Amino acid sequence: MIEIRHHYATVRGHRVFYREAGPADAPALVLLHGFPTSSRMFRRLIPELADRFRVIAPDHLGFGHSDTPPADTFRYTFDALTDITEELLAGLGVTSYAVYVQDYGAPIGWRLALRNPEAVTAVITQSGNAYEDGFVPEFWAPVWAYANAPGPETEPAVRTALDLDAIRWQYLHGVDRPELVDPDTWTTDHRDVNRPGNDLIQLALVRDYATNRPLYPRLHAYFRKSRVPLLAVWGAEDLIFGPDGARAFARDLPDAEIHLVPGGGHFLLESHLESTVGRIRDFLTRTLPTVRP
Repeated sequence: MIEIRHHYATVRGHRVFYREAGPADAPALVLLHGFPTSSRMFRRLIPELADRFRVIAPDHLGFGHSDTPPADTFRYTFDALTDITEELLAGLGVTSYAVYVQDYGAPIGWRLALRNPEAVTAVITQSGNAYEDGFVPEFWAPVWAYANAPGPETEPAVRTALDLDAIRWQYLHGVDRPELVDPDTWTTDHRDVNRPGNDLIQLALVRDYATNRPLYPRLHAYFRKSRVPLLAVWGAEDLIFGPDGARAFARDLPDAEIHLVPGGGHFLLESHLESTVGRIRDFLTRTLPTVRP
């Protein structure tokens, strides 16, 4: 039986929660969660990989069990969340790792790779965009409008993302077997993002999301130069980051492995865990330089 260890580390004066499993001397895999969840989204994936890999899954500041400093005392940006993640990994002695990114985890993972390209041994992206392709206009139009002109006219449309119905929709839309998705996912996420003051944290990150797009040309150059092994495994019915976002990786990484999962939505691990785990294990086993038997 795989043991999952639950830890806190102090990074820049903040308590950061992370889940860890697997042997300390195994190849490292860092799991970076998206909105509106936490490392809890990996609760079923971790035991499936920790026999061969050292798996580390932190909660970003403002999410899950990590500290949630008020938005007027901590500047919530993707650069700042990357700083925290980078220092956490350094403190854990992790200097080389594969990275799994989803949703908000992607801009953090991309920044880590741009800062230290040699550290990243492989990339798994699951609804983690790196191109203009894949932004579903109906979902993203209010985000871009709010980022470009924050104020009372644009804020209400993005605040709805904190509502229970909107969070439930993120988990269930496009899923061919919604009965497989645990309702605790959306009820727990809704509770967490609606803690006092957390709305301002989430609004700050929504505004900052627009800063990710100008990084894309540098990121594409990194892909072309590094030829980092990449697996894009994506819900084919995702209405937030559409399938074109997965296909786009092949432009700069011709050897990228791209799999669109029919009947899968934004949170693929909830409804299609078994098939997704199989692809991930196969990819990492073939890709990482040293894998424990």
